[in-house]
Amino acid sequence: MITKSKLSVLTLALGGALACGSFVASLAADKPVPPKNAEAANPEAAKAEAAKAEPAKAAEPAKTAHAAPVHKVSPELVDAYIKATFGKAPPEWQERIVPDETMKDCNAYRGDVPVGVADTIIERELKRVTFPADGKFLGNWKEGAKIANNGRGGQFSDDEKTVNGGNCYACHQMEKAEVSFGTLGPSLTHFGKDRKYADAEIKQAYIKIYNSQAVIACSNMPRFGTNKFLTEQQIKDVLAFLFDPESPVNK
Repeated sequence: MITKSKLSVLTLALGGALACGSFVASLAADKPVPPKNAEAANPEAAKAEAAKAEPAKAAEPAKTAHAAPVHKVSPELVDAYIKATFGKAPPEWQERIVPDETMKDCNAYRGDVPVGVADTIIERELKRVTFPADGKFLGNWKEGAKIANNGRGGQFSDDEKTVNGGNCYACHQMEKAEVSFGTLGPSLTHFGKDRKYADAEIKQAYIKIYNSQAVIACSNMPRFGTNKFLTEQQIKDVLAFLFDPESPVNK
């Protein structure tokens, strides 16, 4: 039999446990835990609380966005820093870091040039392309394969005997057997075969290798011929690697 005194003690214990449970839950949630039927009992108050919470949530991203302000660096400061890094380089090396008119345009628009500026760049750079005097565009594909695989040249450690390479695999897939290649540029596998070995396509590819800016304004591809990094014969050999039916590129 449960006496009145025992019932009172049991009631107090149960009430304390429930109160403690609500207190712990409120700490875990880091906010008061409303009664389950609070919204039903006072819907207007519940709506008011929800409305107060919304602006606070909306303000959170703004706090984050302004936490780390973006500082713009002037082009003059960048130029000065670059020049300082080449301070002890020979004069011919220092000339390389001075942008020409085309690079100034590309830098000004960060590569995303307006159509009118792009047309001007292409027209300007096309005048800097020198075509083979003999009218022949294709050389030896085997030599072209060596040039495509050669990443040497353009380094302080080069001596007068160093032969510059095209380093084509750094950006392109070429022959299928090669498994190490970059993806900055498109795949060139079956390049000549896909273009039916057409003379017009060969000439266009010559222009692209000689001066990529004469085809696509602000291209990432180097201007191999205009900047005299590759010789005319080397460019012919690379073209043969791309267009000769016997080249592994077209197999």
